[in-house]
Amino acid sequence: MATLKLNLPTALTLSRIILIPVFVSTVYLHPLFGAFIFGIASLTDFLDGYLARRSGDITKFGIILDPIADKFLVISALVVLVDMERLAAWIAITIIAREFLVTGLRVVALSKDIVIPAEVGGKIKTTTQIIAILCLILGRSIFDIDLYDIGLVLIWAALFLSIISGIQYTISFGKKI
Repeated sequence: MATLKLNLPTALTLSRIILIPVFVSTVYLHPLFGAFIFGIASLTDFLDGYLARRSGDITKFGIILDPIADKFLVISALVVLVDMERLAAWIAITIIAREFLVTGLRVVALSKDIVIPAEVGGKIKTTTQIIAILCLILGRSIFDIDLYDIGLVLIWAALFLSIISGIQYTISFGKKI
């Protein structure tokens, strides 16, 4: 496993970070375009891991950078939604706190050459968060369909899944360390 190597999966991860300022700068005036940028950035999250595993081109740099890029993207979107008054601050803070906890544990584990793989609950949480964020951004932007209420239901589900998967990750970390 190479340490620092720029391959396609890592380039996709870096593109996710680069798209964050584009998302933040466009979503307020053009929610549809902002949602599109967020959706593209979110797709790179699924694509980079798939390509890295399929090609066997997994790097320590990629293992560290990928979850950080994910957190930056989700945290940026949650802060924007709070600022747009589409999400309660306490929900965003709870989800963000979980993200910092898991990322911190992941960094500690990696410093001991222990990789704790993402669990199914975490992947479901991420997917639910992404769909919820897209719905909350779009609100009634598409053919006057109320996606906001769907987004609220999904963000509550994501909150619940965040807490559960955070507990699972902490237990897994404790067993492996």
